[in-house]
Amino acid sequence: MSHLPPTQEPDTVEGSSAPHPVDQTLPPLKLLSAGLQHVAAMYAGVVAPPLVVGIGVGLSTADIAFLMSASLFTSGIATLLQTLGFWKVGARLPFVNGVSFAGVAPMLAIAKAEGPEDALPVIYGAVMVAGVFGFLLAPWFCKLIRFFPPVVTGTVITLIGVSLLPVAFNWAQGGNRQAPDYGSLTYIGLATATLLITVALRRLLRGFLKQIAILLGLVAGTLISLPLGVADFSAVADADIVGIPTPFHFGAPQFAAAAIISMCIVMLVSMTESTADVLALGEIVDKPADEKTLAAALRADGLGTAISPLFNGFAASAFAQNVGLVAITKVRSRFVVAAAGGILLLLGLCPVLASVVALIPQPVLGGVGIALFGTVAASGIQTLTGAALERGDNILIVAISLGAGIIPIAAPEFYHSFPESARIVLDSGISTGCVVAVLLNLAFNHLGKQPAPEPTPLTPAAHH
Repeated sequence: MSHLPPTQEPDTVEGSSAPHPVDQTLPPLKLLSAGLQHVAAMYAGVVAPPLVVGIGVGLSTADIAFLMSASLFTSGIATLLQTLGFWKVGARLPFVNGVSFAGVAPMLAIAKAEGPEDALPVIYGAVMVAGVFGFLLAPWFCKLIRFFPPVVTGTVITLIGVSLLPVAFNWAQGGNRQAPDYGSLTYIGLATATLLITVALRRLLRGFLKQIAILLGLVAGTLISLPLGVADFSAVADADIVGIPTPFHFGAPQFAAAAIISMCIVMLVSMTESTADVLALGEIVDKPADEKTLAAALRADGLGTAISPLFNGFAASAFAQNVGLVAITKVRSRFVVAAAGGILLLLGLCPVLASVVALIPQPVLGGVGIALFGTVAASGIQTLTGAALERGDNILIVAISLGAGIIPIAAPEFYHSFPESARIVLDSGISTGCVVAVLLNLAFNHLGKQPAPEPTPLTPAAHH
């Protein structure tokens, strides 16, 4: 069943030789501007993990900048693997890959255990092994797709959006909780103005300009921020024109068992989230992901993760915020996201260009982020309309899974007494909610299919 809104253009008619909208190309200018919109939406998410890890390891400002450029470069490689693909690698959907935030806490723990000298080499060794592990596991992991009916996918897609909204709220307040002006009226006002401008542009513009309303809103918000003194130009002034991500810049990888186990667990978490994101994107672009597509997507995640440390990057995984961008703009071409991958490569090779994108203030990103992430949650609710919620069992699955997934958002310290290894999964509302939804769906819709004392007969769709 398609869950696209009524305004979505129809797919190719049966018997037509025209390619699916996912496989259609756009004129160069539209391709570039729509791709840049994806980069703007994901930029803060890509550079945040290397910034946090770099500070945690104790790197110099120059090395942290190098680490951020390397992450942009490796995110470009991973995105191209997903969108263009080769052999059985890549979902070939408008699917953005970037640095996974799921690995930040474990990497900081590794850094603390290993000390500043060996921290990054040990982290990179563990990430490489985890990437290979994910690549080899993909054909088996993707078989879980039969346990992701609409009652599960709708719940998880909703959780993706709800889990991302606090990120937008943080950006809207300035992004740095330690700053004295965090949450100031200036920041929140700027975020609100950006959101209102974006909504107005979506309402008033037509055609392609309407499709890039997010990008235009970002530009407008940034221009408004200039007289307010919110935009910071120092990054541009200090940036190099060319910066090659030298292989193994921080030393040859080292392989420590504890670090490898930790990053393999992170890889499983990322694969779970990527599975949900691929299924969500398949629904949004009206090209539902099957087992083959899911396996190819997970292979790209694994290969991108395994390659990233070579160029000083970290684990790569799906970026859910860009799924929301596809849902809003209705631009389904994977070549648009491939163009975004090319822009990321260029930004990684040209720090001065990367710093220009970094000019977009966090509150401006927060304003559009509310629309982007809220759209993901709305897409999940839309998917749930086809989940037979009139059955008491299914609505209970949704209720408990949403509750479990919202715990890390509503009560961030809820699991503070749990072991660190357990918190890797539990502190991710998406992963926790996904696991709970799958298990409850198994219990109610797969195990013991004979009638219970007071059953509502299961429909065949419930077993797909």
